[in-house]
Amino acid sequence: MDIKEINSGINQDTHWYYQSKKLPLFDFFRKLPDDITYDIIDVGSGTGFFARIILEEFPTKINKCYLIDIEYTEEEMLASQNTRLVKQHKIPDTISNTLVIMMDVLEHLEHDDLMLNSIKNNCVGDCNYFFITVPAFQSLWSQHDVYLEHFRRYTISSLKNLLDNCKYTYNNIYYLYGTLFPLVWIMRKIANLLPPKKNYTSEMQPASPIVNKVLYTISAFDANHLKNNKLMGVTCVSHGKIIK
Repeated sequence: MDIKEINSGINQDTHWYYQSKKLPLFDFFRKLPDDITYDIIDVGSGTGFFARIILEEFPTKINKCYLIDIEYTEEEMLASQNTRLVKQHKIPDTISNTLVIMMDVLEHLEHDDLMLNSIKNNCVGDCNYFFITVPAFQSLWSQHDVYLEHFRRYTISSLKNLLDNCKYTYNNIYYLYGTLFPLVWIMRKIANLLPPKKNYTSEMQPASPIVNKVLYTISAFDANHLKNNKLMGVTCVSHGKIIK
């Protein structure tokens, strides 16, 4: 998850984007077998928002959450060692009974397959799962992607090919924020016609309470009811099982 996106003063606990994006993650985790408790590995965790909220939502179904990000300081990592939100630079050597979440991470990696393969190589047993989100459609490429240091945006087809090549077993791949796609497409096409800003900031900005509520209502509808959307969206979602 991009820390740069919250530098504009966004409160992740109220902002429509983060509050709607957690819904499909919760739904997937809720459907996993209940006869075991899981570790969560949040790759590229940044602020740790998604690890924190899934732990808050399912406190008895989770052992620990491992927050993986190279930006953590030694002091932060040391202070977290005796908590349920453990900060580390590297993924654990052994991954067992685990949900690995990668929320807007793979697009930052020049070789996205290396990350997926390294996770799979560390998996033990048959109860390891994944949940992935990535930005969708190269036609939405803008200075926002440049600012966030993305290498690419994905389609269902390209994400499917990546997962197939890495032998990940997915049970669904679909687009999220399809309702917002036409508006975002128009806004980015207009922005791409303008001269690049010298001091570009994230497009993710705080919204007024009314606008925030409207956008959340639209996005929550997408997240809850359009899980077979193969047509268009701002984000691509996939989840499934990691089988060695």
